[in-house]
Amino acid sequence: MDIALYPGTFDPITNGHLDVLSRACRLFDKVVIAIAANESKDHLFTIDERLGLVQENLAQHFPKASATALDGLVVDYAREVGAKAIIRGLRAISDFDYEFQMAQMNRLLDDQLETIFLMPNEKYFFTSSSLVKDLSHYTARDTGLVPKNVLHALKERLAPPS
Repeated sequence: MDIALYPGTFDPITNGHLDVLSRACRLFDKVVIAIAANESKDHLFTIDERLGLVQENLAQHFPKASATALDGLVVDYAREVGAKAIIRGLRAISDFDYEFQMAQMNRLLDDQLETIFLMPNEKYFFTSSSLVKDLSHYTARDTGLVPKNVLHALKERLAPPS
């Protein structure tokens, strides 16, 4: 079975993330979403909340995917689940420098693990979790950038001022 690991903080998961996941599911028998704690970031949702939001979407639309929390190195967890590739989404050229450095570090740590870059549909090129959170401070309108369960969670957490 060909397994890929799709790591990220997913705070929150966006439709861009899900678009990349759908592309990965076409290439691999199983895709494991690894939700990173990443203590260097200030998260809106706890890791358990992020995991719940992701799992709700997987249950409905992605039978080949599963999700778990990740605390540690991506390459170590990839070995643990038997992944042969790490999936990373690229939205714009600005993502490339960081992702290239990360891919090279992962290759240094495990040269048998490949990094595969996938681009989402162009309607999600500008979408990021940070941008979605920033927007949610000011409006609760549905922009189509996040799944319905995430939109609801954002409305509850970041209700714009009345």
